[in-house]
Amino acid sequence: MRRKWVLFRLPLNHLTRWTYKNLAFLGPRKSPSSHSVASRKYQNGNFSIVQRHRVPMLPYAPALLSCGCRSFCTVVQLLEEMPQRALHVRDVHFELVIDYIKLSLKKPKIVTATVAHCAALKIGALAHLPTSTSLLTVYSKAGGFTSSRDLFDEIHNRDVIAWNAIVAASLENNFYRTAMDFFEKMIKTQAGFDSTTLLLMVSASLRAKNFDQGRAIHCVSMKSGMLVDISLGNALIDMYAKCDDLSSSESLFEEMEYKDVVSWNSIMRGSLYNGDPDKTLNYFKRMSFTEETADNVSLSCAISACSSFGELVFGQSIHGQGIKLGYKDSSQVSVANSLISLYSQCEDVKAAETVFREIAQKDIVSWNAMMEGFASNGKINEVFDLLVEMQIRGSFQPDMVTLTTILPLCAELMLSREGRAIHGFAIQREMVSDHLTLLNSLIDMYSKCNLVKKAELLFNSTADRDLVSWNTMISGYSQNKYYDEARILFREMLRWGPNCSSSTVFAVLSSCNSLDIVHFGKSVHSWQLKSGFLNNILLVNFLMHMYISCGDLTASFSILHENSALADIASWNTVIVGSAQGDRFKEALETFKLMIKEAPFNYDTITLVSVLSACAKLELFSLGKSLHGLTLKSPLGSDTRVQNTLITMYDRCRDINSARVVFKFCFIHNLCSWNCMISALSHNREGAEALELFHHLQFEPNEITIVSILSACTQIGVLRHGKQVHAHVFRTGIQDNCFISAALIDLYSNCGRLDAALQVFGHSEEKSESAWNSLISAYGYHGNGEKAIELFHKMCESGARVTKSTFVSLLSACSHSGLVNQGLWYYECMLEKYGVQPETEHQVYVVDMLGRSGRLDEAYKFIEGLQSNASSGVWGTLLSACNYHGELKLGRQIAERLFEMEPQNVGYYISLSNMYVAAGSWKDATDLRQSIQDKGLRKPVGYSLIDVGLG
Repeated sequence: MRRKWVLFRLPLNHLTRWTYKNLAFLGPRKSPSSHSVASRKYQNGNFSIVQRHRVPMLPYAPALLSCGCRSFCTVVQLLEEMPQRALHVRDVHFELVIDYIKLSLKKPKIVTATVAHCAALKIGALAHLPTSTSLLTVYSKAGGFTSSRDLFDEIHNRDVIAWNAIVAASLENNFYRTAMDFFEKMIKTQAGFDSTTLLLMVSASLRAKNFDQGRAIHCVSMKSGMLVDISLGNALIDMYAKCDDLSSSESLFEEMEYKDVVSWNSIMRGSLYNGDPDKTLNYFKRMSFTEETADNVSLSCAISACSSFGELVFGQSIHGQGIKLGYKDSSQVSVANSLISLYSQCEDVKAAETVFREIAQKDIVSWNAMMEGFASNGKINEVFDLLVEMQIRGSFQPDMVTLTTILPLCAELMLSREGRAIHGFAIQREMVSDHLTLLNSLIDMYSKCNLVKKAELLFNSTADRDLVSWNTMISGYSQNKYYDEARILFREMLRWGPNCSSSTVFAVLSSCNSLDIVHFGKSVHSWQLKSGFLNNILLVNFLMHMYISCGDLTASFSILHENSALADIASWNTVIVGSAQGDRFKEALETFKLMIKEAPFNYDTITLVSVLSACAKLELFSLGKSLHGLTLKSPLGSDTRVQNTLITMYDRCRDINSARVVFKFCFIHNLCSWNCMISALSHNREGAEALELFHHLQFEPNEITIVSILSACTQIGVLRHGKQVHAHVFRTGIQDNCFISAALIDLYSNCGRLDAALQVFGHSEEKSESAWNSLISAYGYHGNGEKAIELFHKMCESGARVTKSTFVSLLSACSHSGLVNQGLWYYECMLEKYGVQPETEHQVYVVDMLGRSGRLDEAYKFIEGLQSNASSGVWGTLLSACNYHGELKLGRQIAERLFEMEPQNVGYYISLSNMYVAAGSWKDATDLRQSIQDKGLRKPVGYSLIDVGLG
């Protein structure tokens, strides 16, 4: 056996003089003749060590390290299954160094790698190829890839295993391009390659997302005959699947002559990855007919596929199979975690919790899966309880998945306190800056909790934003009515941010909801056309909604017509619902008729609810009744929302009997059903029945229920029941609701308790316009018009919005108090000074003011001077004034006009008849009474109500 002289160079930054001189633990330094070291010297920043070492010329066997794949061969465990070289070393110190390097592989650190390097260098072990290869791997695992590369450059007699080691080191440190470069050099130097090399290159192609290179490696594998290696075939199956080429993955799988359990797992996982759970289940069934036994990975894939389909029964059968195979006794908990997700997805949260509690050794995924299960099934308290239990009993700290599971709950339920606590925890653990997903979730949480400034601070605190960050912040601005900021940020994103997505368009279009900014919406529309986003029907629908919100219904119809081939039921509903919500009820009905004629699909619940609401607003009784018949012919007639809308429609059309019938035959009563019926009874002067129905209410009343029943109490003047409702309001803590405050003010003022009404108003924390209007009206009822005017000015000073209802209350107060001139002044300036367009209600009170004061001719001229034709209500008010003052001539003239406008209103005939009687024209009165009988008109029966209960 001959001797070799090998020259090794080690960079100074990895070998200091002190380290070199203090290797006494290896034994005393021997003479060059006994240790085969000729000389050592330090030159040009490096130690140059000339060594003479006896290298046995033996064939190499498997190396100390191995290389394989993780589950499904997606990530390669570097050099763990490589062929190993044989090692025959007789020198004791040489064996110690080899053992030390092996030990370093378990817990690799740069310091230990450097010490091992120095020791190997001192005794000449680096000439031994397995030793240098192992040391190269230690550096790589410790994160010192530069040292691995430098050491590799010093190896002159490289073999395939050494090349594989440096390729694996490149992959382990995420230098994918470098790994490919080494592979090219390996081929050029004719060092040869083996199946492990190809396995590493498949992994490099997958990680670098270089699909073409992966195909080339596949061709090389076939040409070299190495595709018989099952591990290599499995890796290629996984690569094709991860590159969205499932067909190639399936073809390779079918061509494989020998398949192991990893092969089946790879194709199942690939099918699941490509969104085809049906194929996953088919492969699982095929596998059950082979000799391969399903393992934890196989069961997890099949259960995940069942979750995608919601196949609870099939999932339960796999659960049973897993129990037979002993998954409970396994340390792997992936099957149990998949079962938790399956049962949670199928809304069987109790079964999910049972599986969770049976897991002996839970991991963080188990806790996260159970929390996600509770969250998806609406068990919010259980989520937070489990979070505490996880930290106390499970000894697990929340990770990013935990936090991103809980933060959406805090956002949707507006739990700002809990959200802030999670933010604080993330800051303490230094998780925010490292995880952009967590940052985006926090921005969303603060936005939905109306803390948009905190969301803005988070967004501006990082320069490393992705598309989700921009979209979330723009959406947060829009949701919180920071419309200008949303549009500014959108423009900034176009200049500096990433490419936009459909979510960006949704977010920015939400900020366009008024006529003033329709020009911006049009510019976004143009940008959508240029960017090609209008192929998405959801964006088309949202664009139509934007135009409707901005009051441009014509543009919305135009978009619907242009995209009629692409339009779906949601497209038509967008126009119908938008028109109804924008008080364009006739347009909503016209669109519905057009939809019935042209659309290839049928209406749905949303369509019917919107159309019935339009009929209710327009009081189109006949059309509403025909739509009722239409619903009865379809399954939608049993939908609770449709039935509730029918009750409201009949309420507005004053057909309380039909409303009673609908309520009686409702399949499922919810609180909304009861509220609709109580409100209908109250509107139709059936206050006593409304109170009776309220006593039988099967749900806890909410604010709408309380307002409706207070209105009924006001209507029948029953203060006793109103006080009881008021007490319930205090017990439930909803006294600060602005609508309830307004209803209570109306109740007490109408029942003669102005002092109590003032107390309610004074104790209201947030005084809404309804409360102001109610108290102004209350002063008017009690003849204190001056106080009403004073309160009106206080309302203006407080910043409350003055509406048409405010002026109705104010003009009513002036009318009741005889403040005619003041009332006329407020009517004249309401449009110019306060921006309120005069309507019929205001005109009625102006005529009433003039009529009460005897200024009938002035009232008549006022009506004649109206720009639009006066309604029957305005003329009827003047007729009542003529009756009061005995002005027969003018009264007869007005009555003749009213008979033409509303021939079925018996009240006008009675008023004229009373005027005839007062003037002594008995014959005219008798003739008019006979005319009433001939026409079959009847005066509604009056009644009096006395509350005999204890006050």
